[in-house]
Amino acid sequence: MNIVTVNKENVSKTGFFCYMSKKKTEGYQRKLRWLKERFDEGMKIKMLDLKQGGRGFIEYVSGEYVWRAVNAEGYMFIHCIWVAGKSKGKGYGSLLLNECIRDAKKAGMKGVAIVTSEGNWLVGKKFLQKNGFESVDQYPPFELMVRKFSNAPSPSFSGDFEQKLKRYGEGLTIIRSDQCPYIDAGVEAALKAGKELGTKTRVVELKSAEDVRQHSPSPYGVFQIVYDGTLLNYHVTPKKELIENIGHLPSN
Repeated sequence: MNIVTVNKENVSKTGFFCYMSKKKTEGYQRKLRWLKERFDEGMKIKMLDLKQGGRGFIEYVSGEYVWRAVNAEGYMFIHCIWVAGKSKGKGYGSLLLNECIRDAKKAGMKGVAIVTSEGNWLVGKKFLQKNGFESVDQYPPFELMVRKFSNAPSPSFSGDFEQKLKRYGEGLTIIRSDQCPYIDAGVEAALKAGKELGTKTRVVELKSAEDVRQHSPSPYGVFQIVYDGTLLNYHVTPKKELIENIGHLPSN
């Protein structure tokens, strides 16, 4: 399986795997603009060759520029790794992961890190453990996992997330970025839920990696839904399910 390197010069032609059939949507265009800025910061995307039937990709960047709420200077940090459809179970996930590990070693970094969760949207820890990663920090349902190349200090989650949650006060707060093209659908569903509930609703835009470290109320960083100071969700959720989840929260 060939690996295609996506960069600033070819991304408009190759795409970036997600939403390939929906290139005209606002979510896709937001991600495309975001990526073109991130490539200047060293962002890398490697995709399985679509011409060979490959269905998967990995996105990573140095810890100084990662869009996760972490302290990871000197580490290569993976945003996403995803293998889908008929490409599953063939070792392609490890193939993509090794591309990142190779680049991190070549750059003289301390290791490779990633935020994981057994919930939606993030890779599970078993795959990472099989590839030499270990857990170094936890904030359920999230774990920070790392594969070190030396005895360097471990990366860590950034700040007190409970305190950050309190900043968003009453009502429904949608915290978003443009790092994922699916986020637009999540924002739309949450706005509709807020309207149906008749609750105060606002959208907070995270526009830099520093914004994520300073203001994200969870390690995932780039998309969260907060209701009355409680982290409700960090992935796209249908309106009906959001309303049900809010209904199940304990009364203040």
